[in-house]
Amino acid sequence: MNIVLSALNAKYIHTSLALRSLKAFCREYKDNITIAEYTINHEENYILNEIYKLNPDILGFACYIWNIEQTLDLVSNIKKILPNTLIVLGGPEVSYDGEKLLKDYKEIDVIIYGEGEETFYEILHSYIDGNKSLEKIDGIIYAANGQIIRNKERVPLNLDDIPFVYEEFQDMENQILYYESTRGCPYQCQYCLSSIDKKVRFLSLERVYSDLQRFLDGKVKQVKFVDRTFNCNKKHAWAIWSYLMEHDNGTTNFHFEISADLLDDETIAFLSKARPGLFQFEIGVQTTNKEVLKIINRKMDFEQLKIIVSKIKQAQNIHQHLDLIAGLPGEDYASFKNSFNDVYSLFPEQLQLGFLKVLKGSGMRINAEQYGLIYKKKAPYEILFTRELNYGEMLKLKMIEEMVEKYYNSGRFYYSIRYITHFFDTPFDFYEALAVYWERKGYHHVQHNKIQLYTILLEFFKEKAEEGAEVFKELLKFDIYLHEKAKKLPEWMDSSEEMYKSQIRDFYRNEENIKHYLPKLMEYSSKQISRMAHLEVFPIDFTEWIKSIGSGEESLKIDKKPTAILFDYYSKNQILGHAAFYKVIIQ
Repeated sequence: MNIVLSALNAKYIHTSLALRSLKAFCREYKDNITIAEYTINHEENYILNEIYKLNPDILGFACYIWNIEQTLDLVSNIKKILPNTLIVLGGPEVSYDGEKLLKDYKEIDVIIYGEGEETFYEILHSYIDGNKSLEKIDGIIYAANGQIIRNKERVPLNLDDIPFVYEEFQDMENQILYYESTRGCPYQCQYCLSSIDKKVRFLSLERVYSDLQRFLDGKVKQVKFVDRTFNCNKKHAWAIWSYLMEHDNGTTNFHFEISADLLDDETIAFLSKARPGLFQFEIGVQTTNKEVLKIINRKMDFEQLKIIVSKIKQAQNIHQHLDLIAGLPGEDYASFKNSFNDVYSLFPEQLQLGFLKVLKGSGMRINAEQYGLIYKKKAPYEILFTRELNYGEMLKLKMIEEMVEKYYNSGRFYYSIRYITHFFDTPFDFYEALAVYWERKGYHHVQHNKIQLYTILLEFFKEKAEEGAEVFKELLKFDIYLHEKAKKLPEWMDSSEEMYKSQIRDFYRNEENIKHYLPKLMEYSSKQISRMAHLEVFPIDFTEWIKSIGSGEESLKIDKKPTAILFDYYSKNQILGHAAFYKVIIQ
């Protein structure tokens, strides 16, 4: 029998953990199972044609908010060209309204609700070795004799019963691999589906160590833990972090979603010893409004979180990604502005401004009318407006989100953005003004390359600030070289290479200079080194201001004197991705 497990991932770099978990659990039939992954950007005809060529007897789809609409369209057409194929759907997007889906889409044969591994195995067993009966299989919804039947809920698995899900890594070197050491969440945040499964189940540590070693031995690029609150159990989190630190291969990065306010000083001190770049933390703040936190039933002490995030930042070894959600019940525009400024003041490496998704099965969906939430009918059920936040204000936040993505999260404007926000009352005011400027100029209608983004920001600065444009222009140039050895600069930006050509050449020829500043390049000739590093002479010296950032005594004191800066692209900051840089003297 030919079995195909499929999913439409959001991007090529993503992989489906669910499909691999199903295949691993059904190891008795694994030689019959093919995993066929596509993306939501593929043409429907392409996917249809590829699945037809596979000619499955049983076809399963993993359904999520990003792919459900396309998956349902596919299913309708697949049944026309493969009428004898048993079509099985599973995942959060079909677990909460399976009966309705079966009524609307008669092409669907079986819906798995809840945890799917054992359920899917029993379906295969019934169809391959049994009598094709579904009535004794827990955790499914199906139609029989003109009736839609929901069998009883399945008892949760012992997670150790699921084998390691990855067979090989060779074909996945440019993709993110996902892993779970727990299922469930102890918290009951109303916007999240994990709140439904209140009991947390853990993989045994012995099993986790064995799995992690496979990733380490394979030297995979990144592993994302999908555990909803990874550090809800300190002992479990410590054990895993400790193992990874002890067995670090110097290459693999591990991403965790954590609750930062649960970390104590002992844990922070322990984490500070990790290799820079070994860990990434995603921290859901969502809002700093205490009343809104009560409404959404989220436990979070922001004052404690601020202290912890700042302490982690001081160690400069862990990338922190902080999340905010716009459109939560009880939060108006002014309140969201405060939440934004509160989180921005921590200067995380990434600040994600997301918009509420009113998910099926969540408390937010159940109480949507009570909360005054108006959202899109189709997935991903994004909020349109609320009782406190009108649609026009939501559109403003959408543009602000775009500015944050382009100018903050890209990391390309690190010091320029730090400087320009001093000319506004708050960081939110800056991004709000920049968003208004973009719309007024019509920049949001077209795509812009990175050079154009620098130009637009300079134009904006000149319009908003009476002085400081020359300093700002030099900071933009600094940010360009900090990110890469640029082959092309904006027309309004001059490099000092021609003016200081002989001094720069002499600097690279001086062996002591190379030994001191660029020891990794000692084996190369001066000409080769000049291609792998960059020496720029700026008309101003902002190195003292840069040093003061994060000290709590930041000032805009910038000396107007020529300053040579050497950018070392072979010694990049593992957290920010920036080149190392040094203030040097040239003759």
